[in-house]
Amino acid sequence: MLFKNITILDENLEVGENKFVATNGDRIEYIGDVKPSGDYGDEYDGKGKLLMSGFYNAHAHSPMALMRGYGENLALQDWLGTRIFPFEAKLTGNAVYWGTLLCMAESLSFGIVSTSDMYYFVDDMARAVADSGAKNNISRSIVNPAGEDFDSMESVKEMKAAVKALNGAADGRIIMDTSLHAEYTNDEKTARALAEYTKEAGLNMQVHVSETKTEHEECKGRHGGKTPVEFLADCGIFDTSTTAAHCVWIEGDDYDILKEKGVTVATNPVSNLKLASGIANSGEILKKGINLAIGTDSVASNNSLNFIEEIKTLALIGKIKAGDPTVITPVEALRAATRGGAVSQGRKDCGALKTGNKADLIVLDTAVPHMHPVHNMVNNVVYSASGSDIVLTMVDGKVLYKDGEYVTIDTEKAIFETEKATKGILSQL
Repeated sequence: MLFKNITILDENLEVGENKFVATNGDRIEYIGDVKPSGDYGDEYDGKGKLLMSGFYNAHAHSPMALMRGYGENLALQDWLGTRIFPFEAKLTGNAVYWGTLLCMAESLSFGIVSTSDMYYFVDDMARAVADSGAKNNISRSIVNPAGEDFDSMESVKEMKAAVKALNGAADGRIIMDTSLHAEYTNDEKTARALAEYTKEAGLNMQVHVSETKTEHEECKGRHGGKTPVEFLADCGIFDTSTTAAHCVWIEGDDYDILKEKGVTVATNPVSNLKLASGIANSGEILKKGINLAIGTDSVASNNSLNFIEEIKTLALIGKIKAGDPTVITPVEALRAATRGGAVSQGRKDCGALKTGNKADLIVLDTAVPHMHPVHNMVNNVVYSASGSDIVLTMVDGKVLYKDGEYVTIDTEKAIFETEKATKGILSQL
């Protein structure tokens, strides 16, 4: 495809006007001021539009789309115990497939090109992602508080089988990660065993870290004053490329450990606010040079995948946390949403509008009242834009969403099947 006469946010998130951008196959082949020679297929008129990297959702539980709005105004443990866990006990592969596919449709409409997911029924998740054309880092979450033998656990067997069968599937769009659910849901032997397997297999790790104050303080009580970051580091969890979700209550040396180990922090602003878990100190995370990415968490604890809303929320609450309106600049917020997330997923050639990178791109309609006047386009994208401004989403050079229409997903069927599966589960509760 050839985008012509379009405003862009380049690899440095600097604005370029009246540019030509050409994609060839799954790559960005040309960015320049003059129209390139050759046939690039469809031409897209960029007048009144902005072209930039798509968004990388660094922490989610996509099948939980089935539980959107199911548990509201509850504390986290009550929410989990009375709503989420009973519902999840009745899940089927069919329900997970449709819930994931619906989530991929919503993601594409909000400019999310790739997602990092923790869940189970990973075969069904992978099938939905492959069918959608999106990208995903899928991990089979491991939970073992009772300390069962690691290799005999069904979840571990499922994880290893999925890694063997699915890692690199869908032309590399699907990457299989591992996932220790959290310190508080596993014993030390399990954490060490999973860390060893992950390192030997050369995989990425996903883990929940210090999401709530209770989790954080109880870990210190269990492990002689060690924080979750210190405990997980000692177990080797961070000895491979790791994304640590939440990190709301990290403290002291935690920041230095995360920096030294090259861990990405995936902050989840809206979900953490909704569950009153707290506000991550994203300003300090950035100051320490830690890679920052953004996650939505599940739509059961967020209710939408509106990533532009997530970006704005990150910027605003970071200022409140620091008591300083100068922290978290618009460029830093956008970088977390794009390149920061791609780095967390190990997608080295993604997350930036750059020649040679994968063509994971989105177009925003800027010819709308709330995007004018334009003193600074980056400021407008972070503070003024709406998720509905996204009018095109491309993954690996293929347009998957354009002007409200989906190329790969029958949304009417996805909605119908998701509603049907949800009603079937509720009838059993």
